[in-house]
Amino acid sequence: MPKMVVAIDGVVIKEVPLTQERTTVGRRPYNDVVIDNLAVSGEHAVFVLSGDDVLLHDLGSTNGTYVNGKPVKQQTLRNGDLVEMGKYKIRFLQDAPVSGYDKGLATGLQAPLTGPASMPAPLTGSGGIVRVVTGPAAGREVALTKVVTTIGKPGVAVASITKRHHNFVLAHVDGAQLPRLNGAIIGADPVALKSGDRIALAGAEMEFVQG
Repeated sequence: MPKMVVAIDGVVIKEVPLTQERTTVGRRPYNDVVIDNLAVSGEHAVFVLSGDDVLLHDLGSTNGTYVNGKPVKQQTLRNGDLVEMGKYKIRFLQDAPVSGYDKGLATGLQAPLTGPASMPAPLTGSGGIVRVVTGPAAGREVALTKVVTTIGKPGVAVASITKRHHNFVLAHVDGAQLPRLNGAIIGADPVALKSGDRIALAGAEMEFVQG
């Protein structure tokens, strides 16, 4: 069964089986796949099943639809093609396991918020972890081993924690809800984190710990 795997900043956020004739993608809530990002048009693109093929049609989007780095208006997709809409990357898979996409993409905090816990790596002088304090994933920890780790709930609130030399910064990425740091809403600019900071995002509270 063909499917698309949607990711942002290297973190897989959803898998969508292409089971119906038309699967629309866009910012408006009536789309089959809603991407809440201003770079994505209200009705951005549609995936159309045609026999054994899947055709991608750009619906006149403002910023365009790209397949493997090239702008397209209409294209038949092949297994493994990478579709880009704004900051979002959609891997098209046809009769292939998701694990073949990129196991590294599922190592961000998004997985622990909705799935199995990840074991944190040992802390070093420049390492850090995020510990979930409240919500369904309370008690789980994620090591901040990547340069950028995306956290939150797609469509509601998404933030990123970026490693910069010997410190980390928190920034809003997507969604109508803005993250709170120690009770205060953060703005458009990245904010430096210090050990013990509390982050509230998408109905969960997390604690940042730096070693």
